[in-house]
Amino acid sequence: MSVWQRISDAISAITTGEGLTAVLEKLKTPPEKSTAFTIAVIALGAKMAKADGLVTKDEITAFRQVFFIPKRDECNAAKIFNLARQDVAGYEIYAAKIAKMFKTETAVLEDLVEGLFHIAVADGHYHPNEDDFVHRVANIFGLDEATYRSFRTRFVPDAAPDAYDVLGVAPDCPLEEIRKIWRQKIRETHPDRMMSRGLPEEAITLATKRMIAINKAWEEINENHAG
Repeated sequence: MSVWQRISDAISAITTGEGLTAVLEKLKTPPEKSTAFTIAVIALGAKMAKADGLVTKDEITAFRQVFFIPKRDECNAAKIFNLARQDVAGYEIYAAKIAKMFKTETAVLEDLVEGLFHIAVADGHYHPNEDDFVHRVANIFGLDEATYRSFRTRFVPDAAPDAYDVLGVAPDCPLEEIRKIWRQKIRETHPDRMMSRGLPEEAITLATKRMIAINKAWEEINENHAG
């Protein structure tokens, strides 16, 4: 049975009376863990889009760019998205579920926060409520402030991208130390490594985007030191 078939079964349970959170509670171990992850991510993304009061087409498009959904499964995904986007209530529950499932996979949690930023800025505006939403999710995921700021500076229009922030290092940090941090982040984020651990496709897609940003930041810092 595929992940999306399990999701379809979960949707049936939801529409016959069980809530999203009740269904998630039952999906704790593989292969159900992957199903729970996908449902929680869709719900969290939908509530992120609703955080500023209006779910726009741009935000829906942004969600689809970040979280790949096969054409044949779009109907099931849409059902979850539409159920969750009615309001932002309960988003902390979904965030906590994801944090618990991936408490030892920090890279996955970081990728998801980046995905939320991508959705938040898709309509050209970054609303204070969206900032509160993403910040709170990052806190629930256990990400530190430096990590949160590194994502914010890359995505938010009024925050000029800073290579040092992206890598989470100080400008006066020795180049060799920065190199070690860059290599560590690449090892943690590389899609091949994440795939070998059996992580969901959504997480791997996000990891690819983050690895590109990490490499660009290192190249800029290395060039600055060389100059």
